[in-house]
Amino acid sequence: MRVVRELDSTLSDARARALRFEHEIGRVVLGQQRLIRLLTIATFARGHVLLEGDVGVGKTTLLRAMARAIGGAFERIEGTIDLMPSDLVYHAHLGEDGRPRIDPGPLLRQGEDLSVFFFNEINRARPQVHSLLLRLMAERSVSAFNREYRFPHVQVFADRNRVEREETFELPAAARDRFLMELQVGIPADAGVRRSLVFDPRFHDVDMLLGEVEIGVLDPQWLEAVARAIQAGVRGSETLEAYTLALWEATRAPQRHGITVEGVDMERLVQGGASPRGMSYLVRAARVRAFLEGRDMLVPEDIRAVFPEVMAHRIFIDPVYELRREAIVGGLIARLFETVPAP
Repeated sequence: MRVVRELDSTLSDARARALRFEHEIGRVVLGQQRLIRLLTIATFARGHVLLEGDVGVGKTTLLRAMARAIGGAFERIEGTIDLMPSDLVYHAHLGEDGRPRIDPGPLLRQGEDLSVFFFNEINRARPQVHSLLLRLMAERSVSAFNREYRFPHVQVFADRNRVEREETFELPAAARDRFLMELQVGIPADAGVRRSLVFDPRFHDVDMLLGEVEIGVLDPQWLEAVARAIQAGVRGSETLEAYTLALWEATRAPQRHGITVEGVDMERLVQGGASPRGMSYLVRAARVRAFLEGRDMLVPEDIRAVFPEVMAHRIFIDPVYELRREAIVGGLIARLFETVPAP
């Protein structure tokens, strides 16, 4: 009983800090409440995130604000066609004395304090670079200079260039599966927010704007402990588990469940679905969502609330439909929710 009370107290304090974290981010990133909630879920689920959106919509500002509020170090690298894995690890250059020097690259510069690592335009980088990033994401470590460097608290964010197709290398399925979520970062819909972003000088100086974010609302080491407590403290009934597994089965073979999408041959649409790892990510995210809502029990809405962002990129469809992927997979998920009975 004492252990249960201590767990409840830990989660209660963690929820208050999580909501304060969202508030701090929301002060400088306007009109993105749902996006901020999903990023908070990913942070407390300790999952990596792939961001998608046009240039200049505030992805880097958002991540810098998150890193400041988390309290850890932030590093960023730009994807280019000539980027090599070594460029993430070290920087070779000539010093002021004219002698060659090797300094730590963006991965090693902050050491174990690295909290948020942002890979901009990841699909401009070659597969060799993707491989190094996959190891960082999966193991939180890299090997360099005959030793292993560990990053116990790192959370990786990346975005893709979806406009230009030349000199890009699309991420393979194994790489995309390492991301807990894929999130769309768009322009806020609210007209007042748009006006503020364009005309209010407060949003024109990013460094000054970020100075308004409270430092260390969370703590990287604390986050790891709280993430484990959330997964242990939020439970789901057998009925909820059966519902989640039914969604999984319907995702992999929608035609067997009478699910149709207009203009699509359902027999050939889905080439592969989520793995057990992907489903475990879904449950992890849903538990965090329940925690943020102040509950210690999962309900169907927790699963549905994170399902598109966690599962859409894990539904592999026939290449003939790939250009219409967003609309088709979105329609498929909507029909899943209509067809599979919720408890």
